[in-house]
Amino acid sequence: MRPNSSFLQGRQGGFGLVAAMFVIIVIAGAVAAMARMSATQSATSSMAIQQARAYQAARAGIEWGIHRAMADLSCEDQFMLEGFKVEVKCDKSATTVSLPEEDRSLRFISLQASAQYASPGSPDYVYRQLSAVVEKDD
Repeated sequence: MRPNSSFLQGRQGGFGLVAAMFVIIVIAGAVAAMARMSATQSATSSMAIQQARAYQAARAGIEWGIHRAMADLSCEDQFMLEGFKVEVKCDKSATTVSLPEEDRSLRFISLQASAQYASPGSPDYVYRQLSAVVEKDD
């Protein structure tokens, strides 16, 4: 007695369709996950570049403030530098430190520079702040 071959072919065809759909869904999920990881990695890389630029803008602010302080000019200011808002603050100490062995006196100047790109809450917002203390012959 021979089994009914048309009955077996119908069941195998249905299983093949389910297996093919499963494989397609798994591959589509993997592609979607890879696309999301790529977008996240790209955003992270872009943010790292902006952080490095913010650091350089704040460093430029510190150097500008040091130059102004050494020339006895006002070193507090705000300016724009390549899209970054740079703010420089300084505190010129009123007290001097006497160094009799070197026959001179020093005054310390504390500087703080911050660089900000965009506004807080924005996806591309970055902020860096640097501080420095310099000494100046009085």
